[in-house]
Amino acid sequence: MTEYLGVLVYLALATGLGMVILTLVTKVRPRRLDLEKATAYECGFDPFGEARSPFDVGFYLVAILFLVFDIEVAYLLPWALGGMTTGWAGFTALMVFLVILTIGFVYEMQKGALDWN
Repeated sequence: MTEYLGVLVYLALATGLGMVILTLVTKVRPRRLDLEKATAYECGFDPFGEARSPFDVGFYLVAILFLVFDIEVAYLLPWALGGMTTGWAGFTALMVFLVILTIGFVYEMQKGALDWN
């Protein structure tokens, strides 16, 4: 446990500092919000069009897929570089993880989540 003491102290200090900063910001900030502050700002000019235009859901789906497969790489890379030192238990856990990801990806493909029509 003593080898993790530095990490625990760091996490406690970072969490405490973050909470103190958030508390100070909420106490010090101005509480008035008028119409001019709520409008969109485009380089000093009045907005040329609607600032909150609709955004295609396909971009969100691609971003979520990227995050999921990025996490997959974060799990696979240490296992691959470690030379399978985790044994059969690690291999089995990794294969279960990959099967779940593959099933999710096939489901998304069947539902047409990546079709941009």
